[in-house]
Amino acid sequence: MNITWQAETYRTHFSFVHRYGEDVLNLITGGSGQFAVDLGCGNGALTKKLSQQGFRVLGIDDSPQMLALARSQYPELEFRQGNAVDFELEEKADVIFSNAVFHWIDAALQEKMLKNLFRQLKSGGQLVCEFGGKGCAEQVHSALEERFQARGLSYLRAFYFPSIGEYTALMEQCGFRVTYALLFDRPTPQQNENGLKEWIRMFDQKPFENLPEETVREILAEAEEKLRPVLFQQGTWIIDYVRIRIRAVRP
Repeated sequence: MNITWQAETYRTHFSFVHRYGEDVLNLITGGSGQFAVDLGCGNGALTKKLSQQGFRVLGIDDSPQMLALARSQYPELEFRQGNAVDFELEEKADVIFSNAVFHWIDAALQEKMLKNLFRQLKSGGQLVCEFGGKGCAEQVHSALEERFQARGLSYLRAFYFPSIGEYTALMEQCGFRVTYALLFDRPTPQQNENGLKEWIRMFDQKPFENLPEETVREILAEAEEKLRPVLFQQGTWIIDYVRIRIRAVRP
């Protein structure tokens, strides 16, 4: 995963991630007694929701910082460190649920990840997920790319934002039967007047690695100035999210 999480800041300033994810849970069928994996569980908030719906749950995340937070908040639940591409289950899952994770996995690893998810599901098991789709936060990334290029720097786009046709075709190649797929705009409000800069520092770390802090601050200020007329509305920064939401089954 292309990020090192600041777990406590994520919990206090970016709780919208799991709040929006609650709606994705409605795509899951079944419940009582079934075994569900929350893949990329983060702080465990949605793992808890799955438990409350009657599932036997396991939260998996690759971030030790996030896992520590999840275990402290929900000590009654089981959490395990693992990577979406190569984790293995002793018991195959009825459900693999994943919110806001797949876009962090390198494009070259997507097929390997999907094949692994297919292997970890029971026959008839379901994969329910939401993640960033084509065009997600494009106005932000374009503004940052422009400011990097003005300095002779290369802006690394570390995210994988596929089209819905591209991704559902890949899932079918990996054996899944896609039963529901939706791509939609989801403008996402941030908490305060510094919301754009805080969002970039939390979610878009990779391009800024090894840059002097002074340069980082300059780029953020310039991007903020450029984007204010389009993304700052009534005192709130609105990030131009685009999401893909999918339900698929292992036949």
